[in-house]
Order: sequence, then structure tokens, then C-alpha cells
Amino acid sequence: MAALPPDARREGRAIDPYTVLLVAIGLLILALAGLPLLVRTLPLSAPVVLLLAGAGLGLAAGRDFLPVPGDHPDVTERLTEIVVAVALAGAGLKLDTPFGWRRWNVTWRLLGVTLPLSIAGISLVGWAMLGLTPAAALLLGAVLAPTDPALASDVQVGPPGSDRREHRVRFALTSEAGVNDVLVFPFVYLALGIAMHGLTASVLAEWGLSRVLWALSAGVAVGLAVGRLSALLLFRKPLGVPIARSRAGFVVVGVSLVAYGVTELVAGYGFLGVFVAALTLRSTEREHEYHAHLHGFAEEIEALAMGALILCIGAGFATAVAPYLEPVTVLAALAIVLVVRPLAGAIGLAGGGGPLRERLAIAFFGIRGVGSIYYLAYAIAHHDWPEAGLLWTETITVIVLSILIHGITATPVMRRIDPVSGAASPDALH
Repeated sequence: MAALPPDARREGRAIDPYTVLLVAIGLLILALAGLPLLVRTLPLSAPVVLLLAGAGLGLAAGRDFLPVPGDHPDVTERLTEIVVAVALAGAGLKLDTPFGWRRWNVTWRLLGVTLPLSIAGISLVGWAMLGLTPAAALLLGAVLAPTDPALASDVQVGPPGSDRREHRVRFALTSEAGVNDVLVFPFVYLALGIAMHGLTASVLAEWGLSRVLWALSAGVAVGLAVGRLSALLLFRKPLGVPIARSRAGFVVVGVSLVAYGVTELVAGYGFLGVFVAALTLRSTEREHEYHAHLHGFAEEIEALAMGALILCIGAGFATAVAPYLEPVTVLAALAIVLVVRPLAGAIGLAGGGGPLRERLAIAFFGIRGVGSIYYLAYAIAHHDWPEAGLLWTETITVIVLSILIHGITATPVMRRIDPVSGAASPDALH
């Protein structure tokens, strides 16, 4: 008879790290399930608690206990890529307001005016305050300009058909987060082109044709095609029975991956393909309860991955960023969160109608998060930036400040706004 393996505890050997990892993952899952219930009446959000927990773990166990995003750009890029894609699918699925130029007027203002102003303002902060080169400053502007679809759940609309009505503030922030994460990609590519080849006519021409015109058009076209084909499979009977009858929520992952992959294969922006596909799918059988199943699964996957990332951000900030922070870095981050975005948002919404308090809330809640990490990891993986360390430091600092400031203010601000505008339609802002 073969001998049983020795018991590590009895032999006095170190505990298996794999077992510790299993326990940590289990605790994370339990925490993610319970945190929203525990903090729903408090002036803070689950991301704030996770961020502080990550910082505590990092300080207690050391820098190597949790991976620091800046230390593993390739892994960071791939993980955040998946999180953002699933978050965009969830954002598209929970928008009950049909797509339209007039209905989405507030969104177009945020995308057409606020986003470019945010990129310009953050770039100026990076150049004037941090001493970045023009290319690196533009990259910082592109990285930190978009609002985050994963971290902004406290100020976004609820699940499809939920009681959390799509009033002005929630609709604006949800629809903005669904699209502006895509629109900054051309500026990331422009910063890469300038850094590698300089600002030349050929760089601008190639950028305009392939990275703006073609990539955006391909994203919309593929997203529409995948969304309509998915709707056919889910709600019609090409396979003899509609897939919607299965109530399988994981289908949303398949739709997201197909939309993302096909769009990328034709040199389009995969994130745009995912959001358009989800929005197109949502427009079919709008009252069908299956939309809630799809959104629910996407939200659970997003919450699990986002929770792990926030823990890593907290640990990375506490161990690898905070000890080396300079006052100018903090001042620049505060300027980006408290001045650039609110001012750009106020300008974009000026003259758009609606109560001033709601326009100010939309302008203020420009939450930064996972998308910023993805774009920076992508840029650093494709070029050797001399300012990479400073770019990571500023980006992580802005995200941490955004999570803390917006996470603490979201509940009280939205509680004051919801009763006033909860029954209003997005059209009321136009």
C-alpha cells in the first residue's frame, strides 16, 4: 500500500500558497456579495471599502502579496480588457431609453464637448504641472478622460426594467460611460504615433483614416451585425427554439467576446463593437425578462473581476505609489478630478436645459477607473515611454482619489437628486 502524503502542518512546513489563494478568493467573493448591502445606507461605496482593504493588505503583507498593475503591464492589459468589455455590455443592456439623436442629446454633449475638453485639460495639467512631453501629456489626457463603466454603478441606471428610473443624471452618466471609453482610443493611438514618429503629415493621415474613420465605422457596423444576429438567436427560432427560453445569463459573455473579437479582427475598436451589440440586442424584445438575466450575469462577472482589480490598486498605491508621491503629483490629480472634469462637464451641458443641480451632478461624477488602467497598460506595452513611471503614478493616484471622493459623495448626492428627478424622462434635459 502506498504511503499517504505527509501532513504539512504536522511536518511543520510552510502553508501552501495555493490554499491561501483559494481562501482569499472565497473571502473576496463573499465580500463582494455582502458589501453592497452593508454600505447602501452609508456615505460610501463598495469600491471604497475594497480599496482600503487592498491598501491594508499591501501594507501588512508586503508589495508581493497582491500584484501591482504597473509591474505586470501585459497581464494588466488583458485582464482590464475583459473587465471593460463585460462592463460595456452590461451598460448597453441596462439602458431602457431607445437610441436616438434627440433622446441622447445629453450624451452627445458629454461626448462632443466634455470629452475633448477633458483630454485637452488633462494634457495641459500633465505638460505644465508634471513636465511631461507633449506625446506623454496627450497620452495622460486620453487615459484619464473617460468615465468608467465598471465603477460608476452607484450613479448609473439600474438593471433592465428596474425601478431605478432613467432620469437625467443616471441616464447621462451610464450612456456617457458606455461610449467615451471607446472614443479615447484614437487619442491613445495619436499619442503613440507622435511618440514613435513625431507629429508629421503622414502620421496624421494614417491616424485619421485608419484609427478614426475606419476603426470607428467598423466598430459600429460589427456591433450592429452581432447585436442583430444575437437577437435573432435569442428571441427567434433559427435553431428550433429561442435561446432566451434557457434563461442562461452567460450568453452575454459569448455575445461580448464575439463582438469584441470580430471587431478587432477587422481593425475596429472592439469596445465599441461590444457596446453597440449590447445596445442593439437591448432594442429587441425590449420588455422581455431575459434582458435582466443577461445583465445580471454580466454584472456579477464584472463585480468579481473589478473587486480583485481594486484590491490590487489599493495595494499598489499603498506600497508602490504613496511612499514616493510628490506634492505636485497630488495637486495635479486633484486638479484633474475636481477642476478639469467638472469644468468640462459644466461647459458641455451649458444651455442644455434641466435643473442646475442635475447638470452639476453630471459634470462632477466623472469617475475614473479600470478603463484608464487598460489604456495606459496598452500604450506602455506598445512603446518604451521614458515617463512610464510617472504616468503610472499619476494614473493610479487619480483613480484612488476618484474612488474615494466619488464613492463617498455618490450616495448622499444621488439620494437628494433621485426624489426630485426620479420620474423624469431623459427628454426633459433637451
